Amino acid sequence: MGAALVIGTFGGPGPAQAEPQWRHGLSLLGQPKYPADFKRFDYVNPDAPKGGLLRLSASGTFDSLNDTIPRGNPAAGLSLIYDTLMAPAADEVATEYGLIAESVRYPDDFASVTYKLRPEAKWHDGQKITADDVVWSFEQTIKNNPRQAFYYSHVKSAAKTGDDEVTFTFDQAGNRELPQIVGQLRIMPRHWWTGTDASGKPRDISQGTLEVPLGSGPYKVKQVVPGRSISFERVKDYWGKDLPVNIGTNNFDEQRFEYFRDDTVELEAFKGDQYDFRIESSAKDWATAYDFPAVKQGKVILEEFANRASGQMQAFIPNLRRPKFQDQRVRKALDYALDFEGMNRTLFFGQYKRTSSYFQNTELASSGLPQGRELAILESVKDKIPAGVFTTPYQNPPQGGEEERRSNLREAARLLKEAGYTVKDRKLVNAKGEPFTIEILIANPAFERVALFYKPALERLGITVNVRQVDTSQYINRLRARDFDMIISGWGQSLSPGNEQRDFWGSAAADREGSANYAGIKDPGIDALIEKVIYAKDREELVAATHALDRVLLAYDFVIPTWNYPNYRTARWNRFSHPDKLPEYSFAFPDIWWWDAQKAATTGGAP
Repeated sequence: MGAALVIGTFGGPGPAQAEPQWRHGLSLLGQPKYPADFKRFDYVNPDAPKGGLLRLSASGTFDSLNDTIPRGNPAAGLSLIYDTLMAPAADEVATEYGLIAESVRYPDDFASVTYKLRPEAKWHDGQKITADDVVWSFEQTIKNNPRQAFYYSHVKSAAKTGDDEVTFTFDQAGNRELPQIVGQLRIMPRHWWTGTDASGKPRDISQGTLEVPLGSGPYKVKQVVPGRSISFERVKDYWGKDLPVNIGTNNFDEQRFEYFRDDTVELEAFKGDQYDFRIESSAKDWATAYDFPAVKQGKVILEEFANRASGQMQAFIPNLRRPKFQDQRVRKALDYALDFEGMNRTLFFGQYKRTSSYFQNTELASSGLPQGRELAILESVKDKIPAGVFTTPYQNPPQGGEEERRSNLREAARLLKEAGYTVKDRKLVNAKGEPFTIEILIANPAFERVALFYKPALERLGITVNVRQVDTSQYINRLRARDFDMIISGWGQSLSPGNEQRDFWGSAAADREGSANYAGIKDPGIDALIEKVIYAKDREELVAATHALDRVLLAYDFVIPTWNYPNYRTARWNRFSHPDKLPEYSFAFPDIWWWDAQKAATTGGAP
């Protein structure tokens, strides 16, 4: 979610009021599209049939049904059982409408926000969702999850200010995004979590559990096979089923998640009709693995959907907390060593382009030299950022044939020598004679061939490389503990970046367990530019500030950029239908899709 711009109002502007007016929706980019009396989103089928089983997949395993805490591996799909204060629209950027909350208001300086709850909102046991639940949910979330505590760090307090009202007070004024961030808060049942289980033992929300939790959302847990599968059944008397934000959604009677050991097994399971829908992340598999009978017979549909809602930096990410990666010349040398064109041709069938922005494929990506508002923003932090951002556009190392590859390796070797490294007995060593080693830590087997492709070029420079694959739990624990040399990962970006940028690149997040600042970036110039993004006053300023942030991140060579692809590659068993026109910013599977009995009868297989 990102920097707020103009918060949409309930109706048009009016005279000054003693009290802020109640609003039905919040938008970061102007007025909400839908009026206060809207009946449904334009992109849904209000007459979509209810029924059918949707089988989905997950990798690895799970050991908890409590995903409030950062420890352990929570089961997939748990968000289905909980509601939030507000719900997003898929045909607008960063716009939300009331779900548990029927309305919201805030003062002109955005120093607080008040949510009014719907009196009909209920838990699955019939008890009313209360303001006390909201306050307790906020307090437990920030207490038990460091990443969420950071995300909500500017919320100073949450207090019940009426029978169905909760007010969140912020520690600063002017941060236009904060009211909407609070609207994303997932609400949990205080009375259930502070009660006792079937054996009389007090529940503890700070610990993992396999006890089925109470929820309020459109689904509830139906069956759990620990570590292997979890299924959710549609709540027929769901309190919010007739709300405008829910019409035409939640159409499947059951959603089931099956767990598979790794992606290879998962793909074969899809071919064997063990689950229904798959987003394919492997270019190699997309090019070679879907030539099987069910595709030729039309029982499996292959379809690409444009990704218009986000950008991503996918990269080899060195851990800057390790001294060997703190010298920018070393990081630049690692960038020169990557033969992207060879990797793309050999591993990806030429499907990818090399990433050159932290906001790739969006209007937020920087390019050329800074001009206009972006230049003014950069000038305001001139003493804290590299001088080169004003004179030299970012470019990845040149790519092409064998001559370019050799030239890049020579440049990498030159940079390493300049940084104080020499080659002795074919090993790269520092001034103390210590060898330069890199362990590339992976959990996804699909990344092994990527890392192994990179390895020989690094070894030609004298670097000792170990590609270490671990299970998901160990990977997550080592990532949290910052116990790694290099990973292959990335950061997804919305079209409206904001407070989450502190978690990605901010100095305060660098050493905080659970943050997304994997690289360990600590830089006052970047910190200052993050604040420029967060406090942007309009869309033009937001775009300019994001260009500036992107440009400076690139200038430091923090990561070794890899690949990007503008579409989602999907495969599905032909048992489902969707509205004729999907929303602009999402293909919204499975939210607005439904079980098509006629297609299913032709396809056969799962009921």
